[in-house]
Amino acid sequence: MKGELLLLGKSHSNGAERCFREAIVVSKRQQARLWELRATIRLARLLRDTNRRDEARTMLADIYNWFTEGFDTADLKDAKALIDQLQA
Repeated sequence: MKGELLLLGKSHSNGAERCFREAIVVSKRQQARLWELRATIRLARLLRDTNRRDEARTMLADIYNWFTEGFDTADLKDAKALIDQLQA
């Protein structure tokens, strides 16, 4: 949430990136894959918007490929759509 709020200011993308990366680390430590996916989606969007599409695609594909079910959920649909967009 803090990362999203920082992005509203437009000039705080570095702080937002740090927040998203920290959320990913915490989620991994807690083995909370859904939260990790959500934070990675947010980070991937930021990376896309700062011309780091390859990094965004790689990070997002890694967590997306971990899932074996639930592909009809909003989070996984969002992730797949973003991966497809980043490949284009």
